[in-house]
Amino acid sequence: MIIVENIRKKFEDEEILKGISTTFERGKTNLIIGQSGSGKTVLLKSLIGLIKPDEGRIYYEDKAIQDMNEQEQRVLREEIGMLFQGGALFDSMNIEENVMFPLRMFTNQKRSEMLERVNEVLSRVNLENVNKKYPAEISGGMQKRVSIARAIVNKPKYLFCDEPNSGLDPKTATVIDNLILEITHEYNITTVAVTHDMNSVMEIGENIVLLKNGVLVWQGTKDDIFHTDNEDVTNFVYSSDLFKKIRDIQIKEG
Repeated sequence: MIIVENIRKKFEDEEILKGISTTFERGKTNLIIGQSGSGKTVLLKSLIGLIKPDEGRIYYEDKAIQDMNEQEQRVLREEIGMLFQGGALFDSMNIEENVMFPLRMFTNQKRSEMLERVNEVLSRVNLENVNKKYPAEISGGMQKRVSIARAIVNKPKYLFCDEPNSGLDPKTATVIDNLILEITHEYNITTVAVTHDMNSVMEIGENIVLLKNGVLVWQGTKDDIFHTDNEDVTNFVYSSDLFKKIRDIQIKEG
């Protein structure tokens, strides 16, 4: 679980985050949504320590980042998995080396032990016999699955995803969504994802935070979306043709 208390962040004269308070739950897919410029990315970077908030506190379980010493911060970094928007695989490394990278960085395991874990997570994301291939030799969807394997290879407690479906076709995006959801439940991970993909919201939105102009204006589940009268949710979500069709179906079915 991650608890955010009154986070504020300003760049020059512009306040980007205006007192955000929320909870991201363990074992659930927590989504951060909102229009461009709403503060989604700044909030995500604040959560993982890339940006230091001007005010407020961020707790991992019962310990605030601001109170952690250097050793505690290192332990936390080891407990975090990150799925970047573009995958961020190393072109000069083959798939096996890419997935093994966090183990080489954070553990003292023997190579045989690391390789066993690499093969385990590659199998978990339904990728086999790709160890010696390079990122350029596999599809975009396969690259994203490799990135997921790398993100979970160190058995993280927390998984952060930045636009996980960016650049993927709808069918492949659904595969990635379901994989993230399955892994979250299977390993009881606190997963936090920034997304603009409304299909993802309906696929895996177990806890959704909607930001608008740096303010948290609504929080709920994918099912709550159909029953809320929150105007910000209505304006943002139902601008999508997909959601208009889904809502019409929901209304007809009673």
